[in-house]
Amino acid sequence: MHACTTPDQPTAADVRDLVREALPRERNLPVAPVDEGGEHSTWWVGDRYVLRIAPDADASARQRRELALRDALRPLLSVDVPASAASGSWARGRAYTVDVRLPGVSAERRAVGPEGERDLARLLGVLRTAGAPPLPVAAPRALDALGAAAGRALARLAADGEIPGGLAVDTGAAPAPAAATAVLHNDLKGEHLLVSAAGRVSGVLDWADAVVGDPAEDVAGLALSVGAAAAARVAAAAGHARAVAERGLLLARCDTAIRLADRLYGDDDSPLPLLRAQLTRAWER
Repeated sequence: MHACTTPDQPTAADVRDLVREALPRERNLPVAPVDEGGEHSTWWVGDRYVLRIAPDADASARQRRELALRDALRPLLSVDVPASAASGSWARGRAYTVDVRLPGVSAERRAVGPEGERDLARLLGVLRTAGAPPLPVAAPRALDALGAAAGRALARLAADGEIPGGLAVDTGAAPAPAAATAVLHNDLKGEHLLVSAAGRVSGVLDWADAVVGDPAEDVAGLALSVGAAAAARVAAAAGHARAVAERGLLLARCDTAIRLADRLYGDDDSPLPLLRAQLTRAWER
C-alpha cells in the first residue's frame, strides 16, 4: 500500500511516488492531471498510461469490480477495453489502477462511421448474452415521472429558444420496460468511445458504472453519442427488440432535456456545448 500524505486527495508528489512503486521498470514518467482545476482523480502518466484513483470505499469497490468485468469481457469483444498495468491501494481502503492507454480519439471529436456502428452492434450483442462477474442489478426507470419532468424542461427550453429548429419535442407514449436484462456499460457517452481515423470504434473506456439491467439504457447512451438514428440501427443489429430501441431513445430525449434545463436554470455545471450537442443528437428524427 502506498502511504499517501493526504489521504482524501493525493498531491502530484504523491502520484509520482505511487507511479514509481506501481511501475518500477519505468523511469521518471511525467504525471499531469487529465482535467484542469479542482481535485484530480485521473492522471496522465507519460504517454502510455492513465492513472485512475478512487476517492472513497464505494468508488474503490466499483473500480475493483470494473477490473474483473473488463478481464471477463475482453476475450469476447471485438473492440478493446483498457488493461490494467498495475493496481492496488493508494491509501487505506482506496484503490487505484494504472491503465494502458488505447488508441483513438473521443467520439465527441470524431464521427463513428458505418464500420464503427457495426463495432457497436457487436459490443451490444455480446453484452446482451454475456455472462459476467457479479454486478449490481438496476431496475428499469419509471418513465411516467421522467416524462413529466422532461415535459416541464422542454416547455421552458422551447420558450427560451433552446430547442433547435426542426426538432420535434413530443416525448410520445412511453413504451413498456423490456422484459429482458443485459450487462450494461451504463455510461456510453461519447467521451467513453474511442474512434479511429477510419471511423471504427477502437476502444470503450470507463466500465465503473456497469450493472445488469434494462438494455435500453445503453441505447440511450449511444443516442447521446452517435445520434438517435444510429443508436436505433445499432440496437437492431445487436438483436434487440424494436421496443428496446424505442425506449432507449425516449430515455435519451428525456435525459437530455432535463440535463440542459438543470444546467441553464439549476446547479449543474456540465459544459453547455456538450449538453446542446447531446440534445440535438438524441432528438434527431
